[in-house]
Amino acid sequence: MNTETPSINLTHHFLIAMPGMQDGTFNKSVVYMCEHSERGALGLVINKPSEMTMKGLFEKVDLPLGRLDLTLCPVFQGGPVHTERGFVLHESIVLEEPLKPNDPIYASTLSIPGGLEMTTSRDVLEALSTGAGPKKVLISLGYAAWAQGQLESEIAENAWLTVDADLQVIFDTPVAQRYDKALSLLGLESWMISPDAGHA
Repeated sequence: MNTETPSINLTHHFLIAMPGMQDGTFNKSVVYMCEHSERGALGLVINKPSEMTMKGLFEKVDLPLGRLDLTLCPVFQGGPVHTERGFVLHESIVLEEPLKPNDPIYASTLSIPGGLEMTTSRDVLEALSTGAGPKKVLISLGYAAWAQGQLESEIAENAWLTVDADLQVIFDTPVAQRYDKALSLLGLESWMISPDAGHA
């Protein structure tokens, strides 16, 4: 008899922290899942802004920011791992004439099913500095990671709710409203979910 937990793939989903989550990094957080496999999971917190703006970040890496629409956008605290590194979540860019089928434009890019990409190479910042680059973009310092089976255990313990990701929540919803907006995708409001763990 096979007693293994059925595998779930939460790539391109939101993890929404339950009210009982005490960890400061993840308390009331919404995490966009960039990758989830049997080896583990990787995501970016999309509703915890740092004190740095995009303009400040570009000054720090000695690049002008050629996009006025991004100047005052916050850089996010994406998670507790590699907080010195930048992770750029952006819409997929489709070239008029692709280099090769499915070739990413930037040097180090993870393609995520659902129309997004996550780039960690400087060339995406260089594109933004010229006024080009992806139209919709979220930049974070650091990311969240889970070892093999760890995320599944946390979900089984009622630490997280999960729902299909909605790009509007990531790019068009004011930061302070993202937690409630993500909950609303499940038909929930924050007062409905109890901080006490329990299974219905």
